[in-house]
Amino acid sequence: MNNNLLHVNLNAGGDITRRNLLRLAGGGFASLAGAGFLKSLGVNAEELKRQGRSCIMVFLNGAPSQMETWDPKPGHENGGPTKTIQTAQPGVEFAEYWPKLAKLAGEFSVIRSMKGKEAAHERGRFHLRTGHRLLGPTRFPHFGSLVAHKLGDPESDIPNFVSLGNTVSSGFLGVEVAPFIVDQAGQLPANVKAMQTGPRQQRRMELLSLQDQDLGTSGAKRIAHEHQELYRKASKLMTSSRLNAFTLAGESDKTKQSYGNHAFGKSCLVARRLVESGVPFVEVQRGGWDMHQSLWQNIPKTAGEVDQGVSALWEDLRDRGLLEKTLVVCLGEFGRTPKINQKTPAVGRDHWAKNFNLLIGGSSIRGGVCVGQTSPDGLDITDRPVSVEDLFATLCTAMDMDPYEELITPEGRPLQIVSEGFEVSEILS
Repeated sequence: MNNNLLHVNLNAGGDITRRNLLRLAGGGFASLAGAGFLKSLGVNAEELKRQGRSCIMVFLNGAPSQMETWDPKPGHENGGPTKTIQTAQPGVEFAEYWPKLAKLAGEFSVIRSMKGKEAAHERGRFHLRTGHRLLGPTRFPHFGSLVAHKLGDPESDIPNFVSLGNTVSSGFLGVEVAPFIVDQAGQLPANVKAMQTGPRQQRRMELLSLQDQDLGTSGAKRIAHEHQELYRKASKLMTSSRLNAFTLAGESDKTKQSYGNHAFGKSCLVARRLVESGVPFVEVQRGGWDMHQSLWQNIPKTAGEVDQGVSALWEDLRDRGLLEKTLVVCLGEFGRTPKINQKTPAVGRDHWAKNFNLLIGGSSIRGGVCVGQTSPDGLDITDRPVSVEDLFATLCTAMDMDPYEELITPEGRPLQIVSEGFEVSEILS
């Protein structure tokens, strides 16, 4: 088994691995695979519509260059050797590395005038996943945890927030809506197979309960409660008929090939299966975008995988009638410097938060809209700046969530989901 396959973050007391949790809680469960327990999902678009909205966040770790993605600058020295291609949006060009998404550009929107406040990776990743900067003691939750909190089923036998790759935590919302992290897409999560059965399993669970009772009386009542909640959720997951959503079982070779025979493509396909099975929030990641050096040597392969995976995901969701209720957003933590550096052995671009771009569509988002504009040299936003807070107000609205609702922290402090931003009305239908 892959020892790093599953883990979950607690908002207090550090991290606890879900692998260990499953191993402890699952000591007495029967072998799921051996019992023929797993069945086909048998889900459909109508069921999803009845259940509510979902969101897939495609996160490009490392921060892609806006000028080599969806805001190229042909004819200017800052644009480098990148060529452009016409998209399905009249007058809107993408960099040459995105031919499949260019053909679909009339179905989703582009925001070219994002402005951030963080140009360091950890802080930028937190900002673009939570809508809040990494300041002060309060840890704001990942947007996926907010979705799980507002739209998820607390009694679901499958997590309400699945991340295919490590991510930030649920913050003050706690373990109930923490991300269920899968490091290897397309395979059944490790440790869902029982290691012990019968009385021995029962004794282990009783010992765990006694251990948490001691923990609670020692002043860590909240952590003890979180432990018990995790054991309960793990037990439900191990016996869920929807576990098959984590695999690629039943998918045709044609479908698999359309997504791509690489880890990112498999992650996108699993994301569709998870959303189809009723998971309200899924994060998919593709790293490798921190191209300080050798940008033009590395970007064709990196962009090619994302272009293939995201375009296949989009078409699959559309063809299955899922886009009406599924929000899709593709973004990184910030942008790259418009001016090309002189790094060796080959040049690239450095960190830049003053302007960057993203793709967004599905759910209540209009297609074929390009928001904002940057100067010919790429250094400045010349029209319609959009803040990270504006983006999160838009994400909430597209998910039928009130962006200005107050949440109460465990310390009793009221905090708005979005405190400063306003929806990007141009792209909302």
